Amino acid sequence: MGKNPEIKEMELSSIQERKSYFQTLLNNTEDLVIHTLNWNQRQVNLIYLATLTDQDTILDKLIFPLKRINEGEFLDVIPLGQLQITCLIEQAVEALLNGGCVVDCEGETDFYIFHASSSFGRSITEPINEKVFGDSHEGFIERLTTNLHLIRRKVVNKDLMIRYLMVGMETNTRLAMVYIESLANPEIVTELEKRITSIRIDYIASLGFVEQLIEDAPFSPFPQILSTERVDRVAANLMEGRIAVLAEGSAKAIILPINFFAFYQSPDDYNARWINGSFFRLLRVSSFFIAITLPAGYISVVSFHFETIPNELVLLMQSAVLEIPFPPIIEALLMEITIEMLREAGLRLHTAVGQTIGIVGGLVIGDAIVKAGLVSNIMIIVVASTALASFVVPSHEFRETVRFLRFPMMLLAATFGFLGITFGFTCILIHLCKLEGFGTPYFYPLSPFKWRDLKDSLVRLPIWKMNRRPADSLPQKKLRELFSRGWVKHERRKR
Repeated sequence: MGKNPEIKEMELSSIQERKSYFQTLLNNTEDLVIHTLNWNQRQVNLIYLATLTDQDTILDKLIFPLKRINEGEFLDVIPLGQLQITCLIEQAVEALLNGGCVVDCEGETDFYIFHASSSFGRSITEPINEKVFGDSHEGFIERLTTNLHLIRRKVVNKDLMIRYLMVGMETNTRLAMVYIESLANPEIVTELEKRITSIRIDYIASLGFVEQLIEDAPFSPFPQILSTERVDRVAANLMEGRIAVLAEGSAKAIILPINFFAFYQSPDDYNARWINGSFFRLLRVSSFFIAITLPAGYISVVSFHFETIPNELVLLMQSAVLEIPFPPIIEALLMEITIEMLREAGLRLHTAVGQTIGIVGGLVIGDAIVKAGLVSNIMIIVVASTALASFVVPSHEFRETVRFLRFPMMLLAATFGFLGITFGFTCILIHLCKLEGFGTPYFYPLSPFKWRDLKDSLVRLPIWKMNRRPADSLPQKKLRELFSRGWVKHERRKR
């Protein structure tokens, strides 16, 4: 890295000028501390930001040793293993902003950087949004080094690679790309790094910013990158040849490339027996169709296709909707918007108050609106069933997609009946088949159809059957290292 003339001139200036230069670069911020002491007949400045560093560590590791030993070489007093040496003031300032302490000795052109960042942060707990019944209960927190430690401890592999990237021209947020070099496709790794480094933005508030800036189809309602707070879920995807991205200050990781069915997978599927896991997987996938078509189907039946109702239910439904003053689409929109407002209110309020609002508000409003004759009893059942189906989705981002899609489906059903629902589903299916993320098909293994990889999509077959990694992640090693006594016996029987 070449030195520009300004930095070279600063290297040759006096310690007082360098002190003034640090103050100017940091705009004389009041949390900038410059502690001056005399050591070995030389002046030494300890420069750090009090809001980012642990001052007790600086006292114990720097100030007290320098006062006790007032002779010799500086590196003999402070071991080299605790220091980083640089001759560039820009790197020294960057170290200050990351919680380091810069040691500037009179008569030397190098800066010694001592890492003494404060360690404030919450403890490792189970993620609130992704609870499971078995296996690990560790979740990410807001410290990047802690999150990477958790991944390293979970994936004990010499090929596990961590690459740091800086994003945000004003904030310099540090990201980490994590992947297994022997498994991840190098072209996808290169493409991801290229997209992240090409981001030009002042501020990255969360990984959601990065996700929206690197995805292939920003106008698609479907999320193309999986977001998770679970360490075990990241580890499992790394072993399939995928890449994880984490950021400082974010308690989650994003995983790519990913497909549609990954949003319906849960760690519980693999902890349970394969038959039970397959049943619950199918239940979740079925909830996708229920959540976006149930209100639309009710509107179609009541508005256009009353003849499809069994004779035993005709009088019951007729009596339920006869006195309602609004058409079915207004009735459905009224209830769906009310449910969405209750859900948002429950999320934004305090936990105890939010639960009360959700339960009491739903009961009171539902009972009152039926008694007032504005909404039928059947519509209450339809809306409640739709809300339950949307809650089944394990992924928060995909849950929001399901909540959104039912509104255009309701409008199509109110306009064209069953034909509108068919048209809406056809558009969704075409979009899913065309969608790609980092060069991999989103609706794999249904489009393109691969019978072999259906074993961990719609259903979850036994572990000993999953001896191949999913092809959508384009892994370098397609076969897994899988061996068990039961699997060998089963294969012998087949022969």
